[in-house]
Amino acid sequence: MKLALVLEDMPESQIMLSEVAQAAFPGINVHCVADIASALKILKQFQFDLALIDLSLPDGNGTTVVEAMATRFPASVIVVATIFDDDDHLFPALRAGAQGYLLKDQAPEQLVKQLYGISEGHPPLSPSVARRLLEHFRMAQENVTVGSVAGGAALTPREREVLVQLARGISIAEIGTVMGISRHTAGDHVKNIYSKLNISSRAEAALQAKSLGLI
Repeated sequence: MKLALVLEDMPESQIMLSEVAQAAFPGINVHCVADIASALKILKQFQFDLALIDLSLPDGNGTTVVEAMATRFPASVIVVATIFDDDDHLFPALRAGAQGYLLKDQAPEQLVKQLYGISEGHPPLSPSVARRLLEHFRMAQENVTVGSVAGGAALTPREREVLVQLARGISIAEIGTVMGISRHTAGDHVKNIYSKLNISSRAEAALQAKSLGLI
């Protein structure tokens, strides 16, 4: 991790998130912006390895930047940092491409620990958010015939290997290299996994891999 973006309009939170990023990844350089327009502009100037993005901003919803960054830098780690833990904020952010979701009302030391987990392949999720996601999957299993367990059983051995690599947070291109397959083939496996497990983000993939006993 060399370069991080912090999108946060509150000065004290901006400082806190910058310090958290620097504590989790010593030596990382942090650029701070306070609105969506500035964030979209700076994305054209630098290639960020990490982003901490608030959702409620003066000029709109931070998912706009999540989506833009996920498209521009697919290998980057995008983490929402917010006070909102409800489904209406959580799931749109994950669908937009966020790979983690942290609540700012936690102690900074906890945020550092959760961010540092990226280097060990753990999705940066606040405990209450992880519980909400697991509860969402549990309810989905009860309400639909093809839930995560059935979907997991439907995965081919190759798809299970790809799911493990997804849970470790590496890019599709890197998955192809590790498994000795093309990027295109790796991408096809990822699409099939998302469809079978009814998920749309790496954070959900990591939780599914854990629930299936793959990690």
